[in-house]
Amino acid sequence: MNVRTPRDPLLPLFPLFPLLVAPLRARPGLLLRLILWSLVEAVPALLAGHLVARAVDHGFAAGHPLRGLGWLALMGLGVFAGAWGTRQAYPLLARVVEPFRDDLVRRVAAGALHQAVAGQPVDASGVSRLTLQVEMVREAYAGVLMVVRGFLLTVGGALLGMVFLAPSVLPLVLPPLLAGLGLFLALLRRMAGAQRDVIVADERVAEAAGAACAAARDITACGAEDGVRDRLAERIDAQAAAARRLAVLMPARVLCLAVAGWLPLLLLLVAAPGLRSGGLTTGAVLGAATYVTGGLQPAVRSLIQGLGGSGLRLAVALRRILEAHPLPAPPPAPSTRPRASASARPAHDVVLTAVPFAYGAHAAPVLRDLDLTVPEGAHLAVVGPSGIGKSTLAGLICGTLRPDRGRILVAGRPPAALSPADRSAVRVLVPQEAYVFSGGLMENLCLLRPDAGEDEVTAAVAAVGAAPLVTRLGGLGAQVDPAALSSGERQQIALARAYLSPAPLVVLDEATCHLDPAAEARAEEAFARRPGSLVVIAHRISSALRARHVLVLDGERAVGGAHHEVLRRSPLYRDLVGHWSDEAPPEALPETPRDGAAGDDPGAPAARGGTVRATLPRSRS
Repeated sequence: MNVRTPRDPLLPLFPLFPLLVAPLRARPGLLLRLILWSLVEAVPALLAGHLVARAVDHGFAAGHPLRGLGWLALMGLGVFAGAWGTRQAYPLLARVVEPFRDDLVRRVAAGALHQAVAGQPVDASGVSRLTLQVEMVREAYAGVLMVVRGFLLTVGGALLGMVFLAPSVLPLVLPPLLAGLGLFLALLRRMAGAQRDVIVADERVAEAAGAACAAARDITACGAEDGVRDRLAERIDAQAAAARRLAVLMPARVLCLAVAGWLPLLLLLVAAPGLRSGGLTTGAVLGAATYVTGGLQPAVRSLIQGLGGSGLRLAVALRRILEAHPLPAPPPAPSTRPRASASARPAHDVVLTAVPFAYGAHAAPVLRDLDLTVPEGAHLAVVGPSGIGKSTLAGLICGTLRPDRGRILVAGRPPAALSPADRSAVRVLVPQEAYVFSGGLMENLCLLRPDAGEDEVTAAVAAVGAAPLVTRLGGLGAQVDPAALSSGERQQIALARAYLSPAPLVVLDEATCHLDPAAEARAEEAFARRPGSLVVIAHRISSALRARHVLVLDGERAVGGAHHEVLRRSPLYRDLVGHWSDEAPPEALPETPRDGAAGDDPGAPAARGGTVRATLPRSRS
C-alpha cells in the first residue's frame, strides 16, 4: 500500500513561516527581552577567537604563560555569561511555545466542533491530531526555536569575530558554509515529503486499529478475523516502508555537515602558510580556527540535526493539522444599510414542513413528515415517551441535525444553512448535559454575550434562581472547575447563560432534569417572561402544565394546541396528566389557566405568540 500523496508537494518551513513567527510578533515585549538575553548568550561565540589569539600572541608565544592563562580565563568567564543568558532565555521561550500549543488545541477542537455542527463527517483521526500531533508540534516548535536561535547567534557571533580578527579568512569560510546550507535546504524538501508519509501512515494504522477494536465482537461473529488482520497488516507494512524511505534520506545530512562545517576548517588549515606569509599572526590563525571549530561547526551540526528532525516533524505535523482544520473564512463585513424597523423585520417563527428524520439510511424513522408551526413569542412544551423524538425535534429546530427532506425555517431561514455566529444570534439550545468550561464564572455566563455588563449578568443569574450558587462559588469573579460542580449546578450556569443570550428563541432540551421541581419551575417561568419564544422538551409533566401550548409526540401522530385542547384530543396526554380513561368528558378535565394563556372559554384572548399547529400523518405500512 502506497501512502504517498504527491498532489501536495510539501515545502518544509517556508510556507508556514508567518504562522510560526506569529507568537513572537504577538508578544513584542517578550521578544525584546529574548533578544537581549540572546545577545548575552552570544558573548562566547563573539569573543572566543579574539581571546585565543591574544592568549597565543601576547601570552604563550611572547613568553608570558600567566598572561596567556589570563586571557583564557576571560574566555571562561564569557562561557559563564553565555550560560546565564541561556538560563534566562529558556523560560522566555516557554512563554512563546505554550500559547502556540494552546492555540493549536483550540483550533483542532473548534474545527471538529464546526464539522459536527455543520453536519459534515468528523475525521476519526482528530483525536490523534489533538494529542499526538499537537504535542509533536509543541515539542518540535520548541526545538526549532532553540536550534535556529542558537545557529543565528553562534554563526553571527563567529563571523562578526572573524571580521574584526582576520577578514582575509572569510572567503575561505563563507562559500562552503553557504553551499552546505543550500544543499541541506534542497534535501530538506524530500525529507519533508518522506516524513509526511510516515505521519499519514501512522494515522491510517491508528484509524484501522481503532475501527477493528470497536467492531471486535462483530468481526468475531462474522468470522472476518483473517481479512481484518490482513488489511491491518497492509497498513503496518506501509508504515514500515514509509519509515524506511525516511531513514534512507537521513544519512545525507552528514554530507551537508561535511561541506558546511568541516570544509571551512580544511581550507583554513591548507591556507594557513599563505595567511601567515600575508601578515596574519599565529594567534590570529588559531583564533580563526577556534571560530570555525567552536562556533560554526557545532552550530551547523545542531541546525542540520534540529531541522532534519524537529523541523521536519514540525512542518509536516503542522501542515496536517492545517489541512484538516483550515482557518475559518473571515466574517462578512457589516452591512452599511440602515436596519429595518421592528415592524419590517421577519417574525422569528419556527416552521417545519413535511419533515422526516431517521438516524441512518436503514433505521426506522423517528419523525414522519412532521408539520409544525411555532409562532414568535410562543411557549411550547414537547412531551411524549422516552425515545419518541423530542430531542431529535430540538436538534432539527436548532440546526444541529439536518432532515432527510422537507423544510425547516427559523426566522425565515434554514438553521442548518446559517453560519455558527448567525445561528447563535437566532436561537440558543440548552441540552440535558450542560456545558461548563474551566475558567472564570463570568466568562462562562457571558459566553453567548461577551459584551454583557455585570448588572445584566446579575439580573440573569437571579432570574433563573442561580444567585445562591454564584454566592457559594465566590461571586462572578470566581474560577469554575466543572468537575467540582454537580449536574444541577452546571445546568443553572447554562440556564443563566442562555437567559443572557440575545437569541429570540430558547430551546430547553430537558435542561432542568437535574433540578428539583421548585428550581425547575422558577427557571422555566423566568424564560416564559423573557422576550422571545420558548420550546421546552419536557422532563416532567409540570413543564407542560406551565406552557401555553403543548405538543404531544406518540409515534403515530403529533397533537398540538392549548393544554385543554390537547387533553381532549390525545389519550396519551390524558394518561400523562393522570386521566387514564379515554371516556373522560371534557368538563371533567382540569382547567389550567395561566397568565396570558387561553383557558377553556372559547372567547378568551389568544395566548401570546398565536397558535401552535402540528400535524403528523399516520405511519404507512
